[in-house]
Amino acid sequence: MPTIFVLSFVQRHGLAVFLALSTMCTSLIIMYSNMYSVKDQPAQHGAAIRSTPKESPPMPVLEGYISVLDHKPLRMHCKSCALVTSSGHLLGSKQGEKIDQTECVIRMNDAPTRGYGQDVGNKTSLRVIAHSSIQRILRNRNELLNMSQGTVFIFWGPSNYMRRDGKGLVYNNLQLINKILPRLKIHIITRHKMLQFDELFKKETGKDRKISNTWLSTGWFTMSIALELCDRINVYGMVPPDFCRAPNHTAVPYHYYEAMGPDECTMYISHERGRKGSHHRFITEKKVFANWARTFNIHFFQPDWKPENQLRKYPVVKPMF
Repeated sequence: MPTIFVLSFVQRHGLAVFLALSTMCTSLIIMYSNMYSVKDQPAQHGAAIRSTPKESPPMPVLEGYISVLDHKPLRMHCKSCALVTSSGHLLGSKQGEKIDQTECVIRMNDAPTRGYGQDVGNKTSLRVIAHSSIQRILRNRNELLNMSQGTVFIFWGPSNYMRRDGKGLVYNNLQLINKILPRLKIHIITRHKMLQFDELFKKETGKDRKISNTWLSTGWFTMSIALELCDRINVYGMVPPDFCRAPNHTAVPYHYYEAMGPDECTMYISHERGRKGSHHRFITEKKVFANWARTFNIHFFQPDWKPENQLRKYPVVKPMF
């Protein structure tokens, strides 16, 4: 600052005012200097940590489902799920787009999407598969395995088929598949978890699964898994428990992809009444699902129904356990 200007300013306004202005200017210079240096210099380690966005919390562990490849538990969670059955009621439904818009889509066994996408959708997040379906899965591997990157597979079966000591036939095949296709996410249900599913059936029906010659269906496992996995479940193609006893009920194939296959209600009733040999208790299971829907966030579409609206005008087929 020129000396003449300083003397003139001091004479007019006094030394105190001059010192105050000088201090303020110095502070501004220091502030702008610091801003410049922070902006253009690399951030300090602590600042870098503070600016890093927080990592999302890990997915919750679902106990009882282990990876075939590394025996790690399944980590998965969905806010909303579409549980797509294999029922012929889905034919002509045009629900495919709505199904695919759901966060997670769950399918069963070897139910295909190719050629049926308009009605059942094309997306698959999880596929629950019975041990008896593994050969059909391998026959359709181009669609169900090779094109299923990102899909989680859960296989269930009797403990002797799923043994991990080299004697489990199904488990050995799954390990071989996973070695050939290491990116597949193949899991099995542990023996302890299978026993829990048996106990759940007994708790909900009052019937012992083995004594009553009952085989739990893939639908039972799938709905139970969905309850662990999903906050909301939209079920497509499942009829209410009394549907097959209503007069003039709609006849549809048991599987939407087997047009010439058995009638759905004929299959349900024959299994429900079966005494000799092991049978699925489809209608009993649906009674349990209807009860669950009164408590949990489960909704049924195609056909659309709500448990509280079922007046049970027609008697449910009496299980002969």
